[in-house]
Amino acid sequence: MTELVQSARRKGVLSHLRRAMPAPGTALLGAVLWAVTMGASALVNLLLDNWVTPQKIRTVSALFAAGGGLAFPVGLFAARIVSLGRSREVAFAAAFVGIAAATIGLTALLYALHYRSYYAEWHAPVFTLTWGFQFAFTMAVASYQFVVLGIRLYFPLGFVALFAAGLWFARHRR
Repeated sequence: MTELVQSARRKGVLSHLRRAMPAPGTALLGAVLWAVTMGASALVNLLLDNWVTPQKIRTVSALFAAGGGLAFPVGLFAARIVSLGRSREVAFAAAFVGIAAATIGLTALLYALHYRSYYAEWHAPVFTLTWGFQFAFTMAVASYQFVVLGIRLYFPLGFVALFAAGLWFARHRR
């Protein structure tokens, strides 16, 4: 009997996950638009801060665009999982939190990997215990640095776009 119940639960979970998958076209178009918006948000902030190195402005803007492009489908999927069959308010909140968390998390991860690649020259040989500690702490420091210095580049343009994406999701939910 318990095998039957477990099988039914498994089928229910898989069905829920399948229904939560966004359409490929929506995910792709959203990823492109979100990437452009997040890159533009960083670019505008950096230009307003009078950064004097155009190469670094391009690098940071590209990093934010890449993070946004990778994050949108992930955040959209998370929002659909949480909001499936629920009210518009829940859908808005799920999209707002899901897309924001995915965007910040994946952009921070890309930043940390870039940061780590710079310091890799001074790290121990790969897959040693020392290297593992160096890798973990370098990634942790880079993530902290991104949270402290990088999140401000999402305001105000990225926040307005996030609000608009939440409204779009709430209006067009299945």
